[in-house]
Amino acid sequence: METTETIEVLAALAQATRLAAFRALVAAEPDGLPAGDLARVLEIPQNTLSAHLAVLSRAGLVSAERNGRSIVYRAVLGRLAGLVDELAAECCGGHPERCGTPVIALSKEVTP
Repeated sequence: METTETIEVLAALAQATRLAAFRALVAAEPDGLPAGDLARVLEIPQNTLSAHLAVLSRAGLVSAERNGRSIVYRAVLGRLAGLVDELAAECCGGHPERCGTPVIALSKEVTP
């Protein structure tokens, strides 16, 4: 992941509602959540959620799929893994496997 992409992803997650939405979508994997259900979980209006999902989508953190009349959103776990890899690239002198951090292990398990 390029530095500009890393900044875009971090900026997208640097807002409480967007972070909560992303966390909810990660928890809902692999099925994802319809937009209406996600709005109810977050207790926000759907139009507000739509604006936040657009930011997350531009950052490559969520994907959307039409399912009948609803749109189901899913977390893009490969993008999360890319972020973790980027942040941990220089961990422990360039040997992140030495760090023993579960987050680093997550990045190895998630496929893009």
